[in-house]
Amino acid sequence: MRASLSIVNTSSFAIEIPELLIARLKRRDLEAFEEVYRMFNRPVYTLALRLLAHEAEAFDLLQDSFLKAFEQIAQYRSEAPFWAWLRRIVVNAALMRLRGRRPLDELDSLMLEHTADGGPDPLDVVSAHDLKRALGRLPALSRAVLWLYHVEGYTHEEIAQAFDRTVSFSKSQVARGGVRLRALLDQEDGQWNPRAIPC
Repeated sequence: MRASLSIVNTSSFAIEIPELLIARLKRRDLEAFEEVYRMFNRPVYTLALRLLAHEAEAFDLLQDSFLKAFEQIAQYRSEAPFWAWLRRIVVNAALMRLRGRRPLDELDSLMLEHTADGGPDPLDVVSAHDLKRALGRLPALSRAVLWLYHVEGYTHEEIAQAFDRTVSFSKSQVARGGVRLRALLDQEDGQWNPRAIPC
């Protein structure tokens, strides 16, 4: 399933930036901040939108994440790439917003149990546009875990840590979220029907 979901997008965070630019950021060079913002504003917004499924909240998170990154740039150490450090800020901020909406256990209970019918996998034939729409219909917790795992490339261990849960929580969410996604993309009369998923 990881390969099927990758048609939605691939993480665009993996942008290497020169050490000189990082040094300028740490000196509070405003032109350096602007340059980094231009490089990363689209990946940050895309990730925020996929995790939160709300444009205004995603835009707010974009602004908040850059402010936090610029405030904390002195804490950045070069052990990991800058993009990974920034992505972690965005993911943590998005998860805090999701937790503020309703308890994660309540979100978890909204998962639809569904048994695959053994037919062709709709994920293998669905367009990226229709898949994005279906992802938007998933409960927030499922959508966030699926996106982090399949698109951002997080491991189950990293997801468990981000959600302060166990590795089995991540594995369960990926499996059950995939089943739920397939249910949303179910075929009608043997043909994929994109109108079956409302906007």
